[in-house]
Amino acid sequence: MKSKKLSEKILRSIKSNNFNNITLDPVLETKYILQRSGENFKKFLFSFYDLNGKELCLRPDLTISSVLRFIQNKKDNRAKVYYSGAAFRKTYQKKDSIIKNQIGYEILGSRNIQKDDKEIINTSLKILKSSGFKKSVLKIGNVTLFNLLIEKLDIPKRWKNRLKKYYWNENYFNELLKRLETNSDIDPVFVETDKSRYQKMRKKNQNNIIAGRTYKEVLDRFNMKIKDPRKPSTGKKNTNIIKQFLKIKCPLKRSPKILNAFFKKNKINIIVGKDFFPVSKNSNKNLKIEFSAANGREVEFYSSMIFSIEVKIKSKFKNFISGGRYDQLTTNLGFRKVSAVGAAVNMNLYE
Repeated sequence: MKSKKLSEKILRSIKSNNFNNITLDPVLETKYILQRSGENFKKFLFSFYDLNGKELCLRPDLTISSVLRFIQNKKDNRAKVYYSGAAFRKTYQKKDSIIKNQIGYEILGSRNIQKDDKEIINTSLKILKSSGFKKSVLKIGNVTLFNLLIEKLDIPKRWKNRLKKYYWNENYFNELLKRLETNSDIDPVFVETDKSRYQKMRKKNQNNIIAGRTYKEVLDRFNMKIKDPRKPSTGKKNTNIIKQFLKIKCPLKRSPKILNAFFKKNKINIIVGKDFFPVSKNSNKNLKIEFSAANGREVEFYSSMIFSIEVKIKSKFKNFISGGRYDQLTTNLGFRKVSAVGAAVNMNLYE
């Protein structure tokens, strides 16, 4: 009963900010989920085939349903929408279950990034205020800062792409940093062997296939490594800069000063302005607002601004609302780019 009443209060708060309610299809083509989350995610889906052999699944996430609806309706105008309902996903920790009563709100076809990001956060803070939680913290990050940092470092292009791609996979990301720092994966004997093979392959038919690639593709890749090699002299320094950046956590109002001091110290040409983060002054004495460079790394979803609101329940802080900007989601699904920002409420806190 408590959960139902709170859900109604949350929906009223969202609606009062001029978001329009939409109904989402409970069934999606499985390919859209796999294009975003990968084949490994398939085991969590409730999937089946229709009479034409097309693989479908119950929606495991309402955001994808909302974005697909926007695209398929061929809308270009800015749309403020909200929705609620169940998301279906296997857990394997107990009997097959559902994520109940997920509530989300989004601005699709966003025109003014700073304004719309701010509106999503303000709506989230309005929900927080109506929820009755006494102690809370708003954490803000921005993936763009990390990507800019990587681009400024003296690292081979292919390694820059790897670090950005696997930023969300913390274990593998740390393994990449270890290799970058120590060159532990480079064996001089293997390097000389590869050079010998390279010379032999140049003399053969470039359309021959080896390990799923043509000789030409293999040679082009090897050429790229030769022309843009990893430098042992800078590997340790660059790795240390990345690690130190990801440790930055501070009150949001101090973050431009701290970030700019960090970039200046490491001779990196990046300047963070005071209006970089879309948050107004904080009038809630029970709310802490902080910048966290590594905030939200467990979710491979966002393209720039990312935030979360944690609330104190008994002695622990737990996630209540999370969101951010995901402009790349539609292109990852194989469609035209749609600028989008949104958030979702974790109703499981009340169950």
